[in-house]
Amino acid sequence: MAILVDKDTRLLVQGITGNAGAFHAKSCMEYGTQVVAGVTPGRGGETFEGKVPIFDGVAEARKETGCNATMIFVPAAFAADSIIEAAAAGIELIVCITEGIPVMDMMRVKAILNKGKSRLIGPNCPGIITPGACKIGIMPGYIHRPGKVGVVSRSGTLTYEAVWQLTQLGIGQSTCIGIGGDPIKGTTHLEAVALFNDDPDTEAIMMIGEIGGDEEERAAKYIRQHVRKPVVAFIAGQTAPSGRRMGHAGAIISGGQGTASAKIASLQEAGVIIAETPAVMGARIQQALR
Repeated sequence: MAILVDKDTRLLVQGITGNAGAFHAKSCMEYGTQVVAGVTPGRGGETFEGKVPIFDGVAEARKETGCNATMIFVPAAFAADSIIEAAAAGIELIVCITEGIPVMDMMRVKAILNKGKSRLIGPNCPGIITPGACKIGIMPGYIHRPGKVGVVSRSGTLTYEAVWQLTQLGIGQSTCIGIGGDPIKGTTHLEAVALFNDDPDTEAIMMIGEIGGDEEERAAKYIRQHVRKPVVAFIAGQTAPSGRRMGHAGAIISGGQGTASAKIASLQEAGVIIAETPAVMGARIQQALR
């Protein structure tokens, strides 16, 4: 079992004829993901790789193919409208890879999503993968291995590092989610942890956070109250200079909140095992599973 995506997921790719969209759509297909449709306005009636139908709009693609997930590779200026179009068509899972979407655009998107049933992962994220079943995003599929550890991270590269360490130790993953580091996004750490907590086949959770915001503290409160599975966390930015913006747009410390030390303290109070450095993330999960 896994969360959100599996072998039955039917994927639409918005922006499938662009360079990035085409490259990663093909990569997802090669991994085994069912890519059933693409959308590029003005290119309706064409096909991708000789077999995937391309439509002018999401509603038509949904009606004709029954797609229930979408991967968005659309320039930042148009990405918010693409998310809204997918939600209006009733797509259950929206994965937006695009980075650089204006905050005001995402505020509009968030308000609309709050009124519907679509779930957004991202933007500015690597996507989601259930190893051996379905890959939606830009992650290297070969480093993943099916198993029992759920991974959620704000950082794409740290997700890959954690997964590679787990795989090298012979520890597989149930699902891995890169939620992105933008200040306004869809799925949060708390929501991902809750999904993993409810999944009977996820036995442990790896959570990777970073300085800025209060997502990790909110997740810590949920973990303390509800989670009985082992949770390991790493917080990036522990050596960041005071007063300097680092990395993602969401990695902003304000008013003394959002520091690495505050996040680590909250997680430790919740019983979470802390990985002191990225190099020991896999080892800490291995210890937690014993």
